[in-house]
Amino acid sequence: MAEKNILDAFKEDQTVEKIDTTRKLKVGIIGCGWIADAHISEYKRMDDVEIVAGADLIPGKAEAFFKKNGLEGIRCYPDHKSMLDSEELDAVSVCTYNRTHAECTIYALKKGVNVLLEKPMSVTLEEAVEICRAEKESGKLLSIGFQPRFDPNMKMIKKIVESGELGDIYYIQTGGGRRRGIPTPFGTSFIEDKTAGVGAMGDIGCYSLDMVLNAIGYPKPLTVTGYTSAHFGQNPGYWKAENKPTEYADLFTVEDFAAGFVRLEGGIMLDFRIAWAMHLDTPGDTIIMGTKGSLRIPSTECWNGSVGGAMKIYHEVCGEGVITEIPILHDHSRGCFYNKIRSFLNAIKEGGSSPVPSSQIIINQAIIDGIVKSAKLGHEITVEIPEI
Repeated sequence: MAEKNILDAFKEDQTVEKIDTTRKLKVGIIGCGWIADAHISEYKRMDDVEIVAGADLIPGKAEAFFKKNGLEGIRCYPDHKSMLDSEELDAVSVCTYNRTHAECTIYALKKGVNVLLEKPMSVTLEEAVEICRAEKESGKLLSIGFQPRFDPNMKMIKKIVESGELGDIYYIQTGGGRRRGIPTPFGTSFIEDKTAGVGAMGDIGCYSLDMVLNAIGYPKPLTVTGYTSAHFGQNPGYWKAENKPTEYADLFTVEDFAAGFVRLEGGIMLDFRIAWAMHLDTPGDTIIMGTKGSLRIPSTECWNGSVGGAMKIYHEVCGEGVITEIPILHDHSRGCFYNKIRSFLNAIKEGGSSPVPSSQIIINQAIIDGIVKSAKLGHEITVEIPEI
């Protein structure tokens, strides 16, 4: 009976969304690479969206991008500034490489345009602060592209923590990764410092941090001890085995593995690790430990923004240790990526708050930034997030 009551308390609330199609939103795409394909495919499913413009630094890339996606008459520009200076837009998706996230987002906000910014928010904490300040000054909406937030299993994690079933949280282990999975889908923009700035942490580590930090209310980090390495990415043998150019080893200038030990407000310790490549299938499940119970979240073979199996709550009933299994929840909506974009557009039209606010993700970015800085210094550092 106790187990049934607990499960009932966490049932997913399924709702049917109604979209107002009387007002169309004019949308532009900044950066027409592979992640932009995911954005445009979802925008095309929305009857209240009109894609009017796009920009990319590579000549002809924007034109080819829209042609490939079956759109005609889209005005294309050689950079984000010329597009934003020429167009009257309601919103833009910033889909550029990491190093230009801050520049493009700040310019769009200053132009009075709402922004859906792909993850990671930025490369450094300093950039994240400038983004938040531009957002505050503009009064426009900024949402960060963390689509796992909309996975029902991710929502369940937050529900479990907020229910009090685990008691006070004091220790979290999280991370994940891939045994072999350094991303080079269309070149080296993910693996070169001049474009990416950060490697595995910016690609998938920010997701695993958000999974747990969102569940516990995003407490601020106080100190960070960080470690980074690039043993696989800088090994020509890795690329030879992947049937990729061995020259990638010389170009690889970010981390393929990172770990951090983070002290959070509220007496919570966060043990984090993430990998693009390793001699393991996983560095471990995610564990949230509390004074009344603990939650185990199975890892995935290749971190994909969800969970790797049924979650389990370890707790006591009438003085006896029991395990409550939380069955996998299936997404019956149009998918997490669709919901990421739809929630952003709904907030614009309804004057709502940001679905994934910068006030939270700046904390995510501060941890990543802290790991990078600590790893370079070789010792623990104090994290200070300036007032916005």
